[in-house]
Amino acid sequence: MDIAFVSHLHVAAYMRPSEFFHGLDAKWADDLQNFVRAVLPKLIVTIIAAWILIRVLKVVTDRVLKIAESRTKSTGQMGHIAQVRTLTSVIRATGIGIIGFLTALEVLPLLGFKLEPLLASAGVVGVALGLAAQTIVKDCLNGILILIEDQYNVGDVVSLAGQKGTVEAMSLRKTQLRDGDGTLYLIPNSQITTVANFTRDFSVATINVSVDFSAEPDKVLELLKTVAMGVRTDPAYSDYYLADPTLLGVDAIKGSQVIYPVQLKTKANQQWVPMRETQRRIRIALAENKMLPGDPLRVFTAGGGNVAGMIEPPVAGGAKAVDPTAAKPNEINPFTGEGM
Repeated sequence: MDIAFVSHLHVAAYMRPSEFFHGLDAKWADDLQNFVRAVLPKLIVTIIAAWILIRVLKVVTDRVLKIAESRTKSTGQMGHIAQVRTLTSVIRATGIGIIGFLTALEVLPLLGFKLEPLLASAGVVGVALGLAAQTIVKDCLNGILILIEDQYNVGDVVSLAGQKGTVEAMSLRKTQLRDGDGTLYLIPNSQITTVANFTRDFSVATINVSVDFSAEPDKVLELLKTVAMGVRTDPAYSDYYLADPTLLGVDAIKGSQVIYPVQLKTKANQQWVPMRETQRRIRIALAENKMLPGDPLRVFTAGGGNVAGMIEPPVAGGAKAVDPTAAKPNEINPFTGEGM
């Protein structure tokens, strides 16, 4: 109990009621004058300063968001605006919390509150909450790093925590990933340690064209280049490309199968349409030029070929070569060495 208040009680015991209330009114008047003269200006200045800081923070975040929206409309990357909106909201909420906390530290002592017990209690509660919610804190911290470093945006095709799909939504705590079969994955940001972004800046599609060994490589390469450039210059597909198709030559030979890779460099996540059209035209062009598709199980032997793809060497005298796989095994007794 306040000592001044106790002394007032002792004095009031020996005073008449009119004198007591008159002294009490004088005390309250003095306290009010002291509050108006010394405390109230500090309160007003502190509150006005906090309000100005909050308004400046709001104006800055809104300005950043408007700039991001204008750039998004010009570039067409709609997923980037969701990332910027999330980041600006986090910055605004965090800034308002910090400003409010500092304002409370300035205002409470002016109103007669002692901060030492409050800070001690807040420290104990903060430690308890930190231990209980350390996973959530880790999710939020990792989410802030993902947003600041611009690791991926809404609409990107990524691989996160062993799952691959399209990013549908992202927040400080989790990322929503939609798989190709419609499955929705909710991945906490603390579990994201490696990010594979398949749609950042550009995409590269590789078409492995399989052609029979009997086709001349130079003619095949010329045919593939003509077909690929035909799709590239087609007005219906030219907007998808960022560069001309690239032919890498002969990549592999497996049996009678020869692989000719064709690479298409397109805009991010826009490779599927020109890739399918190029494959369709390659199939038609190979059929028109009577080029067989490659088959790793077809056997090639130097010489000629037959319809089935089995190429047999010529034999002197016009006799047909004996198929070694159809010959009967030697019927010899392995114990006596005599014919059976």
